[in-house]
Amino acid sequence: MVQDNDNSTKSKLPTSFGILLFPTFEALDAFGPLNCLNDLSRLPIHNDNPITLSIIASTIEPVSTQNPSSPSPVFGQSVLPTHTLDNAPPLDVLLVPGGMGLFKSHDDLAPLVHFIKSRYPTLHSIISICNGASLLALSGVLNGKRATTNKKLFREITQHPSLSQRNIQWVKQARWVEDGNIWTSSGVSAGVDVTLAWIGRVYGEDVARVIAEGLEYTRQVDSGRDEFAQVWGLV
Repeated sequence: MVQDNDNSTKSKLPTSFGILLFPTFEALDAFGPLNCLNDLSRLPIHNDNPITLSIIASTIEPVSTQNPSSPSPVFGQSVLPTHTLDNAPPLDVLLVPGGMGLFKSHDDLAPLVHFIKSRYPTLHSIISICNGASLLALSGVLNGKRATTNKKLFREITQHPSLSQRNIQWVKQARWVEDGNIWTSSGVSAGVDVTLAWIGRVYGEDVARVIAEGLEYTRQVDSGRDEFAQVWGLV
């Protein structure tokens, strides 16, 4: 059972969470970490210190996972944002999923990049999943940092002209990478592992274990164990 932390510890814990969505985001990139945070929000450690979630997008219109270029272009799920890029509240933690919707021009991505760049200085933590790391890179957040991303797309992302000349140490074999308050994960399902690792760091491993067991999920607890780096010929 997870015990309450004392009041001094509670006051230091993040309370305002946000997730940044865009058309054709990857469903599990978002919903995997959010499921972990849903369970976190229900634990007694938040009895006197509830946490909040803001779903942030360019507009208040539903944001869909639908991929217009797929064989089934109308298959997908939609999420209703709570805030836009212009009116999102102050945040402690920002989640940045990936997806095919990030394979756009720099100009198209500029509003998302600007949002990350402007919000990062006041964040407790930022967590990217899959190729969401490309938005962090474009924003300059990853300059001088270690980071990882989706292994199937690793070369395409890290060698892209807009990113290849930046001072980023891309880690080929890592389930996730922690560098200060920046957490970047490998592809899709790795978002669950990085979120549980972050929870373990901030709230304690007992809390992360309780959440993983509730999900009936077998965690990857070694951030360097990454079989997909071999699958995709990176090592």
